[in-house]
Amino acid sequence: MFAVSVLRTKPIKDVIAQSSAEGDDNRRLRRRLGPFDLMGFGVGIVIGTGIFTLTGLEARDSAGPAVIVSFAVAGVVALLAALCYAELAASVPTAGSAYTYAYATMGEVVAWIIGWDLLLEFALGAAVVARGWSGYLAELFGLPTAWFGEEGSVVNVGAIAIVLLLGVVATIGIQQSARITNVLVVVKVAICIFVVVAGLFFISAANLTPFVPPAEAPPGGESGLTQPLTQVLFGLEPSVFGIAGVLSAAAVVFFAYTGFEAVANLGEETRRPGRDLPLGVLGTLAVSAVLYIGVSFVIVGMVPYTEIDRGAPIAAAFNAVGAGWAAVLVSIAAVSGLTSVILVQLVAMGRIGYAIARDGLIPTGIGAIHPRWGTPYRVTIAMTVLVAVLAGFLPLSALADLVSIGALFAFVIVSIAVPLVRRSRPDLKRPFRVPFSPVLPIVSALACVYLMLNLSVETWLRFLAWLLLGGLIYVGYGRRRNRLARQEH
Repeated sequence: MFAVSVLRTKPIKDVIAQSSAEGDDNRRLRRRLGPFDLMGFGVGIVIGTGIFTLTGLEARDSAGPAVIVSFAVAGVVALLAALCYAELAASVPTAGSAYTYAYATMGEVVAWIIGWDLLLEFALGAAVVARGWSGYLAELFGLPTAWFGEEGSVVNVGAIAIVLLLGVVATIGIQQSARITNVLVVVKVAICIFVVVAGLFFISAANLTPFVPPAEAPPGGESGLTQPLTQVLFGLEPSVFGIAGVLSAAAVVFFAYTGFEAVANLGEETRRPGRDLPLGVLGTLAVSAVLYIGVSFVIVGMVPYTEIDRGAPIAAAFNAVGAGWAAVLVSIAAVSGLTSVILVQLVAMGRIGYAIARDGLIPTGIGAIHPRWGTPYRVTIAMTVLVAVLAGFLPLSALADLVSIGALFAFVIVSIAVPLVRRSRPDLKRPFRVPFSPVLPIVSALACVYLMLNLSVETWLRFLAWLLLGGLIYVGYGRRRNRLARQEH
């Protein structure tokens, strides 16, 4: 009976009833968002650390100028997953996104794993970005690195301060969060467009050759734990650059696209989810992919890939060509861009925690809605404190690949859920439909798995350790105390 209990599913009619229930405003979220608000949240979280740091890291260490291809490959995989997200989000507009979809199609234990995985993705992602924000702020205003830098600091005061400040905004209300995010997104996108246009005048064709540097052994004799899992599975010699380097970089820069799924978490706060959620998800990805490919092309064209700065690649590239004034604008864009990323991640974590608490997999009181603000204030405050501690005391910049594996794992589940829901609920109203189903969702799942296999062995070990911890919590509390279990008894 254990197997039966952990694989029980939540009826879709119950999911829809919960998200659309009328009555006590203190027990449900409020529909206040339109398509541009959703796209603002999406672009706000996606355009951030990936464009300001990962571009330089992966171009210099793994792919060379072909990092452009890495971003394109990652973008195509993200598009496939986004189509699946769009269908499910429009059909079942609810907080929790992938967690709720899994609960309705694959069973309770899979849903818990996904929910636990999403909390990991957003919490670590927000902490990493907060430290990046602190570093850019220090560079812009000459602040002491002992309190705002990544190197040599015991406590990163800047990272803690920005997380707590934005946690207040995320707790007070979704409309306030949307307004602030939209303003920051306008600034960020405008400067990204400026980077592409201005950078075109400084591109040298010589910097783009060789476009795919030949494969070579990794520097410093790296251990097997840092190898991509594919190289270990197939007994390949450790290497960087070449085609393997391009694909490995694609798996890491996929981190840059993570976040568009946060739009699906706002389904219960969208005025017209059947129309607006697909527009928000797909619009976010389209804008982000164009900007990423454009900016990566400009960076590798302005500076030889072996000389790209790992910490602030865009600003350093303009400094290298004598355009220091442009570097200042880039730093401003980085500060505003990373601010919006942290804010949207805190909002998304609140909605995921709310959905899990509503189902009773964690204590229901944690997901309480504030009677005035209309937000899940307790879980938002709890996640804000957790992220502030992580950002203040742990150097998490090296864990971007852990965020990637968490997102890819969620995308695999969402892709599989599309044909399963079509089979189990053919009568469900679908305002948006994935074309060529089930072929395209299957291709999406396989592509995500392949990118996961290109991440390092140590990333897989950390990810499995996190899932094991979540499994213990589920067995010890959630399996017997959740809503479905209580209904059965």
